[in-house]
Amino acid sequence: MSRRCELTGKGPMTGNNVSHANNKTKRRFLPNLQDVTLQSDILGRSFKFRISNAALRTVDHRGGLDAFMARAKDAELSPGALKVKKEIAKAQA
Repeated sequence: MSRRCELTGKGPMTGNNVSHANNKTKRRFLPNLQDVTLQSDILGRSFKFRISNAALRTVDHRGGLDAFMARAKDAELSPGALKVKKEIAKAQA
């Protein structure tokens, strides 16, 4: 299972642990991923995603899954999320 957000594409970053003696060792900063179920009002069903906590806050801020998908870039979405976006767009048309 990849450590990548399905809605925003956010993934692991690299950096350094810096000790008090200023020794530097490599480390990874992992995104805060959560398994969530989001409800689509237009389709009337729910979808399971593995998304970052920041993405979950963005979905709530934009007014739900349907509004988020309308403004989301296709390059950032996972293949599963892209299918959901196309279903929502088709149902709206």
